[in-house]
Amino acid sequence: MPWWLDLVLMAVAALLWLKGSENMDDVWSVFLKALAVVAVIVVLLGGRQIVFEIAALGLALWLPSAARCDREHEPL
Repeated sequence: MPWWLDLVLMAVAALLWLKGSENMDDVWSVFLKALAVVAVIVVLLGGRQIVFEIAALGLALWLPSAARCDREHEPL
């Protein structure tokens, strides 16, 4: 990905985060912040940084699944 596209995506991410922080609607605020996080992740993972990608994959595999957490908290 070209460097100028990285800069554009980072600027869009910052703008989305600021708009999400200013917004009074909680749902819209979380959505805007999630889009900002996705834009940052695209910049980080789009640069062919294999070490970071392997670390993110390892973290995703290490996290517990929702089904396993749900089984642990079932009522008796």
